[in-house]
Amino acid sequence: MTAFSEPLTHKNEKLEQMINEQKEKSSADFTDEDLTDDDMAIVAYYLLQNNTTLTQLSLDNNQIGDEGAQALGEALQKNTTLNQLSLPTNQIGEKGAQILSEAIQKNTTLTQLLLFNNQIGDKGAQALGEALQKNTTLTLLSLGNCQIGEKGAQALGEALQKNTKLAELSLDNNPIGEKGAQVLGEALKMNTTLTQLWLTENQIGDEGVQALGKALQKNTTLTELHLQYNAIGDKGAQALGEALQKNAKLAVLWLYRNQIGDEGAQALGNALEKNTTLTQLHIHYNQIGDKGAEALGTALQMNTILAELSLSNNQIGDKGAQALAEGLEKNTTLTELSLQNNEIGDKWKEYLQKIADTNTSLEIYL
Repeated sequence: MTAFSEPLTHKNEKLEQMINEQKEKSSADFTDEDLTDDDMAIVAYYLLQNNTTLTQLSLDNNQIGDEGAQALGEALQKNTTLNQLSLPTNQIGEKGAQILSEAIQKNTTLTQLLLFNNQIGDKGAQALGEALQKNTTLTLLSLGNCQIGEKGAQALGEALQKNTKLAELSLDNNPIGEKGAQVLGEALKMNTTLTQLWLTENQIGDEGVQALGKALQKNTTLTELHLQYNAIGDKGAQALGEALQKNAKLAVLWLYRNQIGDEGAQALGNALEKNTTLTQLHIHYNQIGDKGAEALGTALQMNTILAELSLSNNQIGDKGAQALAEGLEKNTTLTELSLQNNEIGDKWKEYLQKIADTNTSLEIYL
């Protein structure tokens, strides 16, 4: 089966009716339509091969496997209008990913490719890595939960050293481990286009984050980094703290659901005293106590850029709350502070609420 079989041997009247209804539109959404590989020959023929208006195609949550990906990939090689192709939660494996990779080496219009919740594995990621070294249009690649390990991460890291267009890369929920993070760290030292990197639940640990921290000291483009659910402890947080003292670009850092304690929070607090770019720091669901909160409170007295600080579900008591309150009384930029589910007594909850009441631009969640 290919995308170019004509006349088409497979029929799906419902699908063809939907295509006919959307043929003049710039976007087509076939999410949750139970479409199969055979159906992709119809989609490829009518929407990719013989359509000049479609720019966005969503095929999320269907039954598309490697043969369906082949039909789409072959059509994409000649398509000159599609900007976004969304294929999450299908059954695409390494062969399908390889064919799509061949397509994006030749395609010159696609800017966003979403493949999360498929089974492309390391070989599929390696093929995409090779494609990224040649592709000059793709800006977003979403590969969360795709069974990508160290080898796949290595290929993508090597691609990032050469690619000059990709701005957003998501690798959430893949077992890339410390070595995978280290390779990506090396790439970030050289890459000058990536602005958002999603590495949630990747088994990175402290050593992997230390490599990313070193990269952030040199990187000049990354603005958003997601590192939640990675068993990051104080050493990892300290590495990020050191990076934040030198980095002049990162604006958003997600670190919730890790194992960061007081020492890690102190390092982040020290960084915030000097950092002039970070606007959001999310460190809820960690193990931060009063000492960590005291360091963050001191930082708030000096910091003039942070807008959101999330500290809910930690171990902060009255002393920590007092330090944060003292910081808030001098701070002029924070707009949101989350402190739910800590160990703060009523006295300091009331005091913090009074601060929020007098500062109309500040929301405190207790």
